[in-house]
Amino acid sequence: MGSEALTRLAEERVDHRFKGLPPDADGLTVAELAAQRRNLFRDGFTTPVLALSAERLAHNLALMETYTARHGLAFAPHGKTSMAPQLFRRQIEHGAWGITLALPHQVRVARAFGVQRVFLANELVDAAALRWIAGELAADPEFRFVCYVDSVRGVELMDAALAGTARPVDVVVELGAGEGARTGVRSEAEARAVADAVAGAGSLRLVGVAGYEAQVPDASSERVRRWLERLVALAVEFDREGRFAKASEIVVSAGGSEWFDAVADVFAGVPGLSLPVLKLLRSGAYVSHDDVHYRRLTPFNRVPEEGALEPAFRLWAQVVSRPSPAEAFVNAGKRDAAHDLDLPVAHVVRRDGTERPATGIEVTALSDQHLWLRTGPGAEVEVGDWIAFGLSHPCTSFDKWQLIPVAEADGTVVDYIRTFF
Repeated sequence: MGSEALTRLAEERVDHRFKGLPPDADGLTVAELAAQRRNLFRDGFTTPVLALSAERLAHNLALMETYTARHGLAFAPHGKTSMAPQLFRRQIEHGAWGITLALPHQVRVARAFGVQRVFLANELVDAAALRWIAGELAADPEFRFVCYVDSVRGVELMDAALAGTARPVDVVVELGAGEGARTGVRSEAEARAVADAVAGAGSLRLVGVAGYEAQVPDASSERVRRWLERLVALAVEFDREGRFAKASEIVVSAGGSEWFDAVADVFAGVPGLSLPVLKLLRSGAYVSHDDVHYRRLTPFNRVPEEGALEPAFRLWAQVVSRPSPAEAFVNAGKRDAAHDLDLPVAHVVRRDGTERPATGIEVTALSDQHLWLRTGPGAEVEVGDWIAFGLSHPCTSFDKWQLIPVAEADGTVVDYIRTFF
């Protein structure tokens, strides 16, 4: 990846744009602040402040590297989770083939930081964005870009926008997960029609098939596996019909963060085809994991012998009001904490340098700038206490913070992660 662009991140000056950071750090570069190794609890950080665990982040990166290698999978973690080029670099250093993204803006961020392989898990029909992609492909022979197609109309729009370009854009037919699912063709007959349209488009090259198994209606292990088997069968059919003749390898891709064990099992049975097969997994939430949604749904719950991800986020907020024995309020709210899937969960109360479990404390609601806490028996909470909250859904945790401290277990901040949403 582009080391110069990453270096420039470290040269950015800290100021009022970045919430939670020490006010007396204004004017320092991010690198200078990191070199001070300030303590999250003693050295001027203000609440609310979101922190990533250095140890847990490293653990999660290493675990998925091991998992994908063990199962013979290439890995393109979904970058929309973090939109953090520093994490993209670490994911690639841990063996990732490339980065998955969803929108043209996200691809521009990745390219600005030197990502050389991008899988766009969406059909791209914006003419201006397509022309920009064509320019990137023309300027950099090492840049690999793959995106979905799921409609004849989409293929026509892409071909019109890309007319006269030097390199064809690689595409995979997206197989939808069934009626009521999100995007993707609903049947194999539609998939063939889209593939026929690609064959007639001079600016596109069909290189595989893909989809998103978590959209299977009433998803269960059996239903997900049946859909994945359909996806593999579609790749086999297309190969037998010679539809990948212009490709150098065949891409078969799936894999969110809930069913990658099923993906690994079914993809292990992909038969020999006429070209090498890139079995591409795209799970993204693993990088930070979480304390509710993915902690409940992670495939590692089904295959505990393969390890366990660890929730790496902690949102620290301060008790600012204790109006009654049954309630308290902290100074973090919807602008600070993920809340689209589940409410935050109180884990730890910190007072005078001592931490204890957040017994009897429950988050019941969020306002713009407050979490509402119900405090039951055993809840020792005072105004001024810091409380650490676990969050649900990494994708809507990262996007609320532009610069996130990475802290070791004792609170020493060793790095800062910059996001671009």
